[in-house]
Amino acid sequence: MYKNLAAAAWVAASVFLPTTALYAQSPAKAPAQSPDTAASAPLKVGFVYVTPVTPAGWVRQHEEGRQALQKALGPKVQTQFVENVAEGPDAERVIRDLARQGYGLIFTPSFGYMEPTMAVAREFPGVKFESITGYKTAANVAAANARYYEGRYLSGIAAGRMSKTGVAGYVAGFPIPEVVQGINAFTLGMRSVNPQAQVRVVWINEWFDPSKEREAAMSLFDLQADVVAFHTASTAVMAAAQERGRMAVAYHSDMRKFGPDAQIVAVTHHWGGYYTRRAREVLKGRWTSGNRWGGVKEGMVRVEGFGPKVPKSVQTEVLARQKDIADGRLKPFAGPLTDNEGRARLAAGQALSDEQILGMDWLVAGVVGKASK
Repeated sequence: MYKNLAAAAWVAASVFLPTTALYAQSPAKAPAQSPDTAASAPLKVGFVYVTPVTPAGWVRQHEEGRQALQKALGPKVQTQFVENVAEGPDAERVIRDLARQGYGLIFTPSFGYMEPTMAVAREFPGVKFESITGYKTAANVAAANARYYEGRYLSGIAAGRMSKTGVAGYVAGFPIPEVVQGINAFTLGMRSVNPQAQVRVVWINEWFDPSKEREAAMSLFDLQADVVAFHTASTAVMAAAQERGRMAVAYHSDMRKFGPDAQIVAVTHHWGGYYTRRAREVLKGRWTSGNRWGGVKEGMVRVEGFGPKVPKSVQTEVLARQKDIADGRLKPFAGPLTDNEGRARLAAGQALSDEQILGMDWLVAGVVGKASK
């Protein structure tokens, strides 16, 4: 499933869960509409989710994006989602069912949905598909992802200011470029305010396993980490930090509900603007394919949800750096960069290209661990 991902243009967190809410069978192809009916009918927009809709996490943020789209465009669109759809054959079946039911725009936000999306798109050239975190495109398939690493850098600044031990932990799912980008950016953010900071990484080779996530966090706390970040899908790490009286950086969503004392900041994802814009383009006949990679500047990623322990001065500093990223004055992966094996990777005055970032398979100085299990 994850072979050759260093060459992939976009990679994102996906969760492998059994499907519990799928169509019983593929419905018959929807009858053709008359021109008058078609002109007055709302655009049907479908979403396929890889987990159930939970209070926080990856799918929650996409569900909020769907709701924002529906609110913004009102009667012009009719939106629906199917949740807890496993990657693979189940996903292809559900995507195909949506296309048969007359959905004219279908969003598939999980990397493992990329191939099923491409397969169905070939059968339905008149339907527009959006492969969120995929990288393959076609005339009727666009791909999009976000620069999560920008938020990771900013959260690293907060962690660097808040940590008393100078040691942070990082609970990581799989060693794919997007996760490596996050680890590196977080470390560089920490070391921008504490050059001696260290980040210890534990790979769990799972996206969603609350017990493993909790166990990894606890082991990092035992190794002097007083703040942890994570690239997994549950709230288990935040809850573990709350239990141990330590600090954590939330990911995907604001998780203060699960760690009211533990959360120092959240790196949050925001899809409503993108979803609304793309649906509006379909309605106006202006939708085009392509790859889109937005970040802080586009409002797709931001830091927010500062916890009660974070001084106002730290909040102000982090938000100022966020503005610097948005304005192009700060690039998280600017030289000089050295990896954690002592090799020079980038000279001073230079910055990594998007291609280099997307293929990242090495860890920066300050990370204790390897870019593999």
